[in-house]
Amino acid sequence: MKDKKPFYITTTLPYVNANPHIGFALEIIRADAIARFKRLTGHDVFFNTGTDEHGSKILEKAEELGKKPQEYVDEISENYRSLTKELNISEHNFIRTTDENHIKSAQEFWKKCKEAGYIEKKKYNGLYCVGCEMFVKENDLNDDGTCPDHPNKKPEMVEEENYFFKLSNFEKELSDYYEKNPTFIIPESRLNEMKAMVKGGLEDFSISRLKEKLLWGVPVPDDDEQVMYVWFDALVNYISTLGYPFDPTQGKPDEENNFKKFWIEGETVQVCGKDNTQHQALRWQAMLASVGIPFTNHVLVNGFINSGGKKMSKSLGNVIDPIDIIEEYGVDALRYYVLRELHPHEDSDFTIEKFREAYNANLANGVGNLTNRIMKLAEDHLDSPVDISEQKKFFPDFIEKFDKYDYSGAIGSLWLGIGMIDEIIQKEEPFKVIKEDVERGKEMIVKLVKHLAEVAYHLQPFLPETAEKMFKAIEDNKKPEEPLFKRLD
Repeated sequence: MKDKKPFYITTTLPYVNANPHIGFALEIIRADAIARFKRLTGHDVFFNTGTDEHGSKILEKAEELGKKPQEYVDEISENYRSLTKELNISEHNFIRTTDENHIKSAQEFWKKCKEAGYIEKKKYNGLYCVGCEMFVKENDLNDDGTCPDHPNKKPEMVEEENYFFKLSNFEKELSDYYEKNPTFIIPESRLNEMKAMVKGGLEDFSISRLKEKLLWGVPVPDDDEQVMYVWFDALVNYISTLGYPFDPTQGKPDEENNFKKFWIEGETVQVCGKDNTQHQALRWQAMLASVGIPFTNHVLVNGFINSGGKKMSKSLGNVIDPIDIIEEYGVDALRYYVLRELHPHEDSDFTIEKFREAYNANLANGVGNLTNRIMKLAEDHLDSPVDISEQKKFFPDFIEKFDKYDYSGAIGSLWLGIGMIDEIIQKEEPFKVIKEDVERGKEMIVKLVKHLAEVAYHLQPFLPETAEKMFKAIEDNKKPEEPLFKRLD
């Protein structure tokens, strides 16, 4: 176990201008499944998430509610922290971009980037989208002049002196990395988008605003008139959470230097939505290169969740609240749905009707019914619990899928296995054999219990509570007192 490479995984940090929604739940559940698998296979794992808390949208929202920005972000951030508990997210670090240590880290990153010659100050005139928290190009807007991602408000013309990051200096370095690492961005279609963007030419971009126009942000070092763009400081969280920059004067031994252990020497993975690909896989990578830090190993890109074929919005009344799903159906039901039923990388539709259909077919009538049938046979006919020590290991093809971050394929193969066990029961009919040949019947039931244990072991990254209940039933040699998933009417 000791020789396993340290493993680092992070979600993006959701912006706290609204309460948590199903999109963030999807992202963190998927990251959690990977983190759990890595721990189960002997890796030392650092799992990062948290909240993004600076910027003009936060300031506007706080003022709208008659609150101070810090008061507002404290409240909403706590809702996100609570959601990680409701979703049964495994051990993780929760960072906030208003944390003092993060602010210092972002400022130190800025200094190093500027000292290396990749930040310059110049005047700029352009369209600024408050929703995107960045300048946008006119040819990227809708025909009516609105931003495609924020059509309710037109970008405003802004002229001011800001700091710029010299992204254009990194065209070749990024292009070479994309070509040499075909699994850097998963899926390949998103990698191709970034290749095309680099090939089309990269422009330097603004990374600060005047403090008089944006009061809620991280101060730029050595310039009292400027604050950092919200996303510039937010991206630094991926390494500030590890203690960057490591200070050797603190007297910490190397094994306690999380930045060195997980980012420099470990495998690094970022999970994000498709609208964030450019920030995660292009701009952040160039920022890393500017201060001599290695690129991320993999960026896993999720699609959006729609409802009834339409983008979720409060005005349409089709927003799915993850807490409502958990309270009615249980956390593992939600985890199952986003891990198996929704497409891993493209847009997917989430409706309660589809959710309930999948719940009944694959949870209540699937793994739940299978567990009841097998453990009822074991309880009635076996004198003692079955030894399942040999079953507590992952199959090679399952490991291979997870190593390629194909968690969707891994959980899909698991449900194929569940179906195969059902077929064995139907074909061999141990419930009949036991009446005619007790010893042979017992042998068949023991094999079925072992198969069930294999299912439980492979379920751990996905449905941890369900796996635990299945192991408890096997260890007690009894059918669960309550169904794992009650059938819905």
